[in-house]
Amino acid sequence: MGLRVEEDCLPRGMNGYYCDALGLIVLHDKLNARQRLCTLQHELIHAHYHDIGCGSVIGLRAELRARRETALTLISPVEYQLAEATYDGEAYSMAVELGVTMQVLKDYQDMLHDTIRM
Repeated sequence: MGLRVEEDCLPRGMNGYYCDALGLIVLHDKLNARQRLCTLQHELIHAHYHDIGCGSVIGLRAELRARRETALTLISPVEYQLAEATYDGEAYSMAVELGVTMQVLKDYQDMLHDTIRM
C-alpha cells in the first residue's frame, strides 16, 4: 500500500491513527502485541478506504466500518466457536485465545448478535 508505519507516544486513549495525506499510520509506542495487531489492522482498513477522519457523520460510519472489518479479518468463525466452547463464553480468556483485544471481540460479538436478530 506504500504506507509508512511509525510508533510514537500518543495521547491517553488513542492507540493509533491514519493520515491519508501523508500515507502514514502511527501506533502508540506502549501497545502490547494484541493491541498493536488490532490497531494496525484497524488503521490499514482506514488506509484502504482513504478515510480522512472520524469527526463527522461520514467519519463515524468509516470508524464503524473499520471496527467491523477488523473483527471479521482477525477472528475466524471456527476459532471463535472453539474459544467460546473452551472458555464457556468468558470474554477475556476468549480474547487472549483469539489474539485480539476485548474491543475487537466485543465488535465481533455485536455483529453476531445483530445477525441473529435479523
